Amino acid sequence: MSNKRSDLELYARVEHLLGIEESTQFLHDSYAQTLEAYDVKTVLDIGCGRGGLMEQLALDNIQAKGIDLSEVMVDEAKAKGLNAECIDVADEEGKFDAAVAVFDVLNFMDADALETFLDNVAKVLKPKGLFIADINTKYGFSAVAEGTMNAEDKDGFLSVDAVFDENELRTIFTYFEKGEKTCYTKEQQMITQYFHPLAFFRRKRALRLIKHEKISLYDTNDKALLVFTLK
Repeated sequence: MSNKRSDLELYARVEHLLGIEESTQFLHDSYAQTLEAYDVKTVLDIGCGRGGLMEQLALDNIQAKGIDLSEVMVDEAKAKGLNAECIDVADEEGKFDAAVAVFDVLNFMDADALETFLDNVAKVLKPKGLFIADINTKYGFSAVAEGTMNAEDKDGFLSVDAVFDENELRTIFTYFEKGEKTCYTKEQQMITQYFHPLAFFRRKRALRLIKHEKISLYDTNDKALLVFTLK
């Protein structure tokens, strides 16, 4: 979670226009089933967003805390009565049976930042704790994520243009927000995501990869679900 807070606020405001609700629920179900299989009782949701997974885990009597770098997201999670905090995982002081990072969190970091992130995740886990995350495959980046889309609602118009090149997906979000009368305010932001091969996660570190499973979110095998254990 190395992105600066300001880098996330536009995305947080336009996320509802991306049409990812069904995909998000699919991932939440996958994570909940995996956590249930390992009999987990406490979870740290890293990049918790608006707290959808935390709400689902509560139904399974799993105690969850969420952290996110977006104040917009954290405020919405808190409004639901969820335990959420706007901090980086490096600043989390609690210990948990498991940590999760849902929907591309790992892909938002380059290799160096991801190494540091994984070290910090290991520090918040109890002995033999688990870390579960999903990543985009190269096919998922090149054949699914790359391209353009437009969407609008009563408040404005969103244009998204994504290009995958040299193992980086660079996505430009351009949002025209309606103002008074016929005036629009334009905001633009570029977000970069990075492809990481499985070999990266097999390196010797505090977290050991014990399972990886290809999953199909939008197309065949466009993502992989990873399960790590604390050595």
